[in-house]
Amino acid sequence: MVREIHTNPEIHSLRLPSLAHPTKTEQEEEHRSINPSVSQWWTTVDAYVKKAGKKPTRLTLSNQVSDAKYSLGKSLKKAQIAQLASIPNNKARLTIVLTAQDVAVEGFCMSNCGFHGSNAKTNSAYIWVGNSASQCPGQCAWPFHQPIYGPQSAPLVAPNNDVGLDGMVINIAGLLAGTVTNPFGKGYFQGPSEAPVEVASVCPGMYGKGSYPGYAGDLLVDANTGASYNANGANGRKYLLPALFDASTSACSTLV
Repeated sequence: MVREIHTNPEIHSLRLPSLAHPTKTEQEEEHRSINPSVSQWWTTVDAYVKKAGKKPTRLTLSNQVSDAKYSLGKSLKKAQIAQLASIPNNKARLTIVLTAQDVAVEGFCMSNCGFHGSNAKTNSAYIWVGNSASQCPGQCAWPFHQPIYGPQSAPLVAPNNDVGLDGMVINIAGLLAGTVTNPFGKGYFQGPSEAPVEVASVCPGMYGKGSYPGYAGDLLVDANTGASYNANGANGRKYLLPALFDASTSACSTLV
């Protein structure tokens, strides 16, 4: 079973580097977006938060910091990701560190496509996700690229026409869900705390009904672009979001 959330300090606001500040109109558009929507997907996460007796999670976009000069180089250790995450004033916030496709990160492509961590001293958390376009798209950007192993079926068309970035969206979404439900290692997870299987990672490769290893599931297809997706966002954007473990049904849940 997935463990109960312990009484950790709640993350009230989230700092999302590399994402622009949403205007009021964009925020209203997100709420009006056609189902299945990103907001609808997030309700599964909020159900965990509510079950733990916490207030619903509120996502607030903050400022972004660009490290265009590669201050720590192009080959990073996990400890350096934490260092980059601490550059902004991130007290009681969540920082997302995104690395370009020419940056190698410890464990990237070998054991993960991203990870999240925390700093108890500042009551803050961070997520890292790398752009796998030129390193391991078959692992970290599937199903928009042929898989490294298994049946070599044709890849799906990426909804934003960028295999690397659309793959990053999948991984950011899954890690964001995992961070909110298990921010400091004492929340919802399966297995040992040092290698937790969280609400998204417990449902690998599942994006629609009927999914199985090597098949993402029955997805929506954009009639104009042929792109596959399962969630609508603001301003007509479309995304592919991972399945989440639904505690109420004890099963992985997809939007479509």
